[in-house]
Parts: sequence; C-alpha cells; structure tokens
Amino acid sequence: MKMFSEDLGIDLGTSTTLIYSRNRGIVLNEPSVVAISKDTGEVISVGLEAKRMIGKTPANIVALRPLRSGVIANFEATEKMIRYFIKKAVSKNRLFYPRIVIGAPSGITEVERRAVIDSAKQAGAREVYVIEESMAAAIGADLPIEEPAGNMVVDIGGGTTEVAVISLGGMVVSKTIRVAGDEMDLAIMQYFRKRYNLVIGETTAEETKISIGSAFPLKQEQTKEVKGRDQVSGLPRSVVVSSEEIRQALSEPIRAIIEAIKETLEETPAEFAADLVERGIVMTGGGSLLRGFPELISQETSLPVHLAPEPLLSVAIGTGKYLEMLDRMRK
Repeated sequence: MKMFSEDLGIDLGTSTTLIYSRNRGIVLNEPSVVAISKDTGEVISVGLEAKRMIGKTPANIVALRPLRSGVIANFEATEKMIRYFIKKAVSKNRLFYPRIVIGAPSGITEVERRAVIDSAKQAGAREVYVIEESMAAAIGADLPIEEPAGNMVVDIGGGTTEVAVISLGGMVVSKTIRVAGDEMDLAIMQYFRKRYNLVIGETTAEETKISIGSAFPLKQEQTKEVKGRDQVSGLPRSVVVSSEEIRQALSEPIRAIIEAIKETLEETPAEFAADLVERGIVMTGGGSLLRGFPELISQETSLPVHLAPEPLLSVAIGTGKYLEMLDRMRK
C-alpha cells in the first residue's frame, strides 16, 4: 500500500489550506473557500477561484469559508473542499488512498477533532492523524523539539493564534486564542466604519493590512487609497489612510496576542527560563509577517524573537515531516 499511495500533510487553515507531499514538498496552497449553489447544493468552485467570488456572487450562489476560528463550521462544505484539494494534490498515477496528517488548534474539543478526522476520511483518506498546529509549526521550523530543553513557538494563523512551549517531543504549556489574521481584518473594517463611515469588504481589509499594516512604528510611514461604500449615501467613495491609522486599528487584536504570549510565559516552569532567554521565541504563520510584530513582541517580553525560515509553510511542512517521524514517535 505504501508503495502505491502518497502520504500527505494538510494545514487545514481558516484562511488558507496547504498540502505537503512527502515526495514532492508543498503541492497545494489555496484559500479555504467554497462557492456553493443555493438551489442544488452543488459545489461551483473551490480555493482561489471561489475566493475571488466573496462578496460578488449573485443571489443563488454563496461563497463561504467552511472553517471558522480553526474549526469546522460547515461539515459538508469542508468535506467537499478537502476532497477537491486531495484530488488536486495527489499524483494521477497513485492507486490507493493516502495517509493524512492534519494540523488542528490545540484547544479544539474532542467533537471538533472527530469532525476533522471524519471529513478527511469522507474525502478519501486511508488513515488520518491529527497533530496540534503549534507542534507542527515547531517541527516545520526545524526546532529541536526532541531535546530536553524549552522551545517556544507562536503560530499566528487566520482564525487562531497558538502559543506553546515544547520539550522532549511534547507540550509543556500551550494556549490557543481565537484572535489572529481574521480578527485583524475585522478590526480594520470596523475602523473604517467608525472613522470614515466607509464600508469595506474582507478582501480590501486584508489587502490594506498586508500593504501598510504594522505592529511597530515604521521608519517611513506609508499611505494607501482605500475604496468602499459610503454608509450614509450608499455611493462608492475612496479615502487615503496612513500606516499609523491602520496600526491604531490593529492595536486591540495585537494586544490580545501579546497577552496570550505573556500568560504562557508566566505558566512556563522556571527550569525553562534559561532556554527561552538563549533560544527566544520563534514566530510562524501568516500573521507573523505583519511588519514590526517580532520587534514589538521582543520589546514586550525582553526575549529574542525570530521568524521561522518559511512562516507561511511551517505548519504544512511540519505535518509532512510528522509522517516521517510517526513510527519513531510511536516508539
């Protein structure tokens, strides 16, 4: 079976799904979005094509994210999405269903974990294993997690932020909060409503965050023209905003993430203090790419903070590597 099947690691994210093949590396990187016909329930498109439809569909089509805050909100749509992604990722010359490792938030309930496993099996997986996202991120970032020393990882995804201290292949302390990239986008949308009476969509908010968003003052502040709909007149309108304004808009979710990191540090046994001072914190996930975020966390915790070599891919790579480690981990 192993000779003819292709094992896969899946980072089933709220915003993006990535699939890692043990033989070929990252084979899929697409938005976790499904477009469905309201009349027939048929899936019209999945991934990038479906994301382009968000907020722009006719009445009989709905483009939705089947995962919210890192867990399955719409089981049927998730199963169809995973099935589509697996089919797209697996080589056509493979004959058997794959073994799959899926990264999930460490704070999910047993019911939510079972929903993840069931959806993958319904989508055609032969065996399904679930690994905590923070553990997968640490493996993907090449941290020496099997050593008797503390390794701290902060994984800021779309729906959740995972903070964990790992030693000897297990979690010493872990914390999951449902504040991450999506909450940042929502904070930007609310800021435009309150400050400018302007309604903007999720995609515009995300683009604004990526282009001029920051967590720490920039050496040279920037501006951007943002288009939306006027709340009062209902007509299209544009405003020019600065990076300082977007930083102000993002202050609440950023503060929540920093508090989660501090709480995790407070709960970490004193024996790991020297390790963390020496090794610092490793950041992964799309949210870690917000400019100035590592510097702000370093200032707030007095610890060195490093970005993983490939922050966006760390969890997916970690799930794939976990497949290789599986037999050794079992022993």
